[in-house]
Amino acid sequence: MKISPQWLREFVPLAVDDRRLGADLSALGLAVEGVLGEREDTVFEMEIGTNRPDAMNHYGIAREAAALYRAALKPLGRQASRPTVQDSVVGQFEIDIQHKEGCARYTAAVIRGVAIARAPESITRRLALVDQRPINNAADASNYTLWEMGHPTHAFDLDLLEGGKIIVRRAQEGEMLKTLDGVDRKLSAEDLIIADENKPVALAGIMGGFDTMISQQTRNILVESAWFDPITVRKAAKRHGLHTDASHRFERGADYQAGPVACGLVAERIIESGGGELVLTVDKIGRELDLAPVVLRMSEIHRILGSRLAADEVAALLARLGFELVPETAEPAEFSVRIPSWRLDVEREIDLIEEVARLHGYNNFPSTLPPFAGAVVRPPLAAQKEKLRSLLLAMGYNEGLSLTFISHADAETFSSSPVVELANPLSEEASLMRSSLVPGMLHMLAHNLNRGRDDVRLFEIGDVYQSIDRGTAEHSRICLGATFSALLSGLTKGAVLEKSSPGSEVDVFRSLKGDIETLLCAFEHTSLNFDCQTPEYYHPGRSARALMDGEPVAQFGQLHPQAAAERKLRQAVFIAELESERLYLHSLREIHYQPLLRFPAVERDFSFLFPDHLTFEKIRAAVEGMGVSQLRSFRPVEIFRGNTVPAGEYSILLRARFQAAERTLREEEVAEWSSKIVSGLERLGGEQRS
Repeated sequence: MKISPQWLREFVPLAVDDRRLGADLSALGLAVEGVLGEREDTVFEMEIGTNRPDAMNHYGIAREAAALYRAALKPLGRQASRPTVQDSVVGQFEIDIQHKEGCARYTAAVIRGVAIARAPESITRRLALVDQRPINNAADASNYTLWEMGHPTHAFDLDLLEGGKIIVRRAQEGEMLKTLDGVDRKLSAEDLIIADENKPVALAGIMGGFDTMISQQTRNILVESAWFDPITVRKAAKRHGLHTDASHRFERGADYQAGPVACGLVAERIIESGGGELVLTVDKIGRELDLAPVVLRMSEIHRILGSRLAADEVAALLARLGFELVPETAEPAEFSVRIPSWRLDVEREIDLIEEVARLHGYNNFPSTLPPFAGAVVRPPLAAQKEKLRSLLLAMGYNEGLSLTFISHADAETFSSSPVVELANPLSEEASLMRSSLVPGMLHMLAHNLNRGRDDVRLFEIGDVYQSIDRGTAEHSRICLGATFSALLSGLTKGAVLEKSSPGSEVDVFRSLKGDIETLLCAFEHTSLNFDCQTPEYYHPGRSARALMDGEPVAQFGQLHPQAAAERKLRQAVFIAELESERLYLHSLREIHYQPLLRFPAVERDFSFLFPDHLTFEKIRAAVEGMGVSQLRSFRPVEIFRGNTVPAGEYSILLRARFQAAERTLREEEVAEWSSKIVSGLERLGGEQRS
């Protein structure tokens, strides 16, 4: 909104320059976002909050400046005597408010013998400063008054009003009105209109009618100024797709007492520029509006502002803004505050406290620390969450954030939990609360891949939702996602692998498995095993489930090629899901120092053939269950398939490491343990290779 500081100075004497004025108004809560022009053409670009319609004009800003600088505020217009009639019938002219809820007050002025001409230079020049084009002296008088004091008015050609009356009523369903923009509008029974005896002549609070507008032939004018219900105006403006300067003000609340003043100012300016005579004014009251007083307690002011302002200081601050304080009791610690008619935004005690604070100046309150008792208490799971986040960041994953909504198709594909439907979804693609983090992760990976970013590692920590009984349950989850290129580039063992090299996707899967093991090993557990029981959206040969102490805590692997094709992913992607709630049941692993053993270790290799269905987890469990006390580690070294290895089997090279803490091991006992391991593996179904 544009405001001219020179126009402001017409109402309040200001000893500060424009730059200082702009800074002070901004500190008061009326933000000056820019300054255009210079000297008399200076204009402030202001951002006025929607709750302050009283400040959407020059007089409202001048009122605030007068309160800020303790200056006298000049009244609006000249206090000339005007013919005033309080009865609704005057001669042949009548005001009939049939819908009193929509129109609480209607003021009209009749001017006869007017010459329609160009408005004076003083008016058109100021209108140009606020980007308003000149029309004629009648229309410009109305626009000038709107920008001066903020209350909308309208001028009709009196001779085009039929029946000598104005009726404020609801429209009849299907009635037509051609508005000033030349559009024929079909009215609804919900529309509030201004009508003469036979037809609608204006859409109340929004726009006047084309058939009764001021023209060069106009000689007699009816000036109207009213108070219309904000909700009624807003609904009608939205229904007809109209947003005007008038509707912008009425939608936010107009000053009930401003109508007669605005009507008088417009009439004065029309007569000054076009001659004529003010024959009569009519001020018809549909219903009385009075803002309820608000109780203000000094104890609340001190509690919220943290400053011991005296009661007389508070009364003086509010009086400068137009509020009137009446002591509620003999004790001067409580007041009943009467709200001025233009401050519709002040309804509660806290609103008054805000007025005291902004006029006193936020920078004038001393800086103090808030009262605090006790100590900072960390959430119970803060350490576990911080550990996981730091590990993921250290491994090269970046944290992402996805929408909490998914589609029915995603819910069916990536989860089996009962879904939570949204009552008013944004779209069909976002109609459910997410029951899995995977759809959001895949969307983020695809977003990067489609923009040429191949090396992507992401993680998200968030909640998923499921329907339970008549409520909704939330569960914490962690989801990892990485492209094939990102995991491949992280492999450092052996020769550099190419994307097309045989077995590269298996190696990439193992790289992801290593990341998951790193995360899980940060928590205390007695056993960590893996199996292949994963959902269908995982690749059946490159996915696994992790079980910590027998409980599943994670599943991970390559996304199934069919699911990847449906999402048009440009390369293979790998995902992992961690059930963090189960993981957080385990405390963080404490690092204990153990000195290196002084005595040498002995390693023995075993080459075996096993059927494909026999996993290494079963092999390791069998060996660890033999009770070999000096067995320090047992791990696979190499795996072979094809060539001389029969179909349905694989050859594996296993390495056992033996070491004692108090002595050097003897060859015969190592041979005994090795023989025991061979016998156990043969019983398991393996065949030792020579």
